Amino acid sequence: MTATTLQRLAVIFGGRSTEHEVSVVSARGVMREANPTRFEVVPFGITRGGAWLTPEETRRRLERVEAGERRDLGDEHGEGVFAYPEVVAALRTIDIAFPIVHGTFGEDGTMQGLLEMAELPYVGPGVAASATGMDKELMRAVFAANGIPQARYLVLRDAETHDAGPEATRRIEREIGFPCFVKPANGGSSVGVGKARSREDFRDALAEAARFDRKVLVEAALTGREVECAVLGNRDPQPSPLGEIRPSTEFYDYTAKYLDDSAALIVPAEVDAPTTARVQELAVRAYRALDCAGLSRIDFFVEPTGDVKCIEVNTLPGFTPISMYPRLWQEAGISYRDLISRLVDLGIERFKEVRDRA
Repeated sequence: MTATTLQRLAVIFGGRSTEHEVSVVSARGVMREANPTRFEVVPFGITRGGAWLTPEETRRRLERVEAGERRDLGDEHGEGVFAYPEVVAALRTIDIAFPIVHGTFGEDGTMQGLLEMAELPYVGPGVAASATGMDKELMRAVFAANGIPQARYLVLRDAETHDAGPEATRRIEREIGFPCFVKPANGGSSVGVGKARSREDFRDALAEAARFDRKVLVEAALTGREVECAVLGNRDPQPSPLGEIRPSTEFYDYTAKYLDDSAALIVPAEVDAPTTARVQELAVRAYRALDCAGLSRIDFFVEPTGDVKCIEVNTLPGFTPISMYPRLWQEAGISYRDLISRLVDLGIERFKEVRDRA
């Protein structure tokens, strides 16, 4: 890249998941803040139905979003990226991609696999890390294999989720107990997540979670303080200062995250130095255990006893300028704009290492 040549940065966003609108907000932040002296940002939108939009059409739809006319990119049904030759041709001119499609069909390894097959560098973890980070059952298995402390859990699937008879309820009562959290195994932003305090609550929460996935994770409810740690890097990942979530409701649900500002986000978290060090150490261990690259945000509970439990690894965390991941790095002295540049550098570094080894 010469002094006068800008890197063409594809920002890919939207998508078919329930987190479509969150993705649009994150992408607008990246597009607005990416360093204009280094990058030419090229937007690629994906509708709720999976249709890929050309950069020109994406910009037109973003104008409607920015005007407050709508919050998404449309509902047109798609036929896969290869059904849009103009989009494929535009992708071939890109230097690196920032895929910011949250949830399924984006954060779950599918988008990463597409970019790998296209031999296009991209920001963030690879296929295996993304898929494992999205599937809470697989993630919990990795935690267990690596000695990362977590809540008691079990997974219900298929017939068990659609017909939760007395035996399934007794099993939850016996192995997990109430209260417990009921979550789609694949998903994010707390979509479909419910808290069950009794058998009756459990049946309703299970039915809701099963709307979003064929597997449902049931885990013991933890008490204490919810803290988060951002991790940045490839071979030598670094933990950020900690942030703390104090929801005004019983837990940090989708509404509290995106539809109102009732939750208090405290940066840095008000925890003592030994607890901070413990959370940071576990965050890096979880990051390495999943083989993450570039970025991830790791969430924890600090219990009243001082014990720390890992909740999950978010391989593509929310990336608006006020989202926790960039806020934590701002606390460490890295601006949102510089963070974007660092992530691009890490994506290019990883791509070159894989290509050279191959």
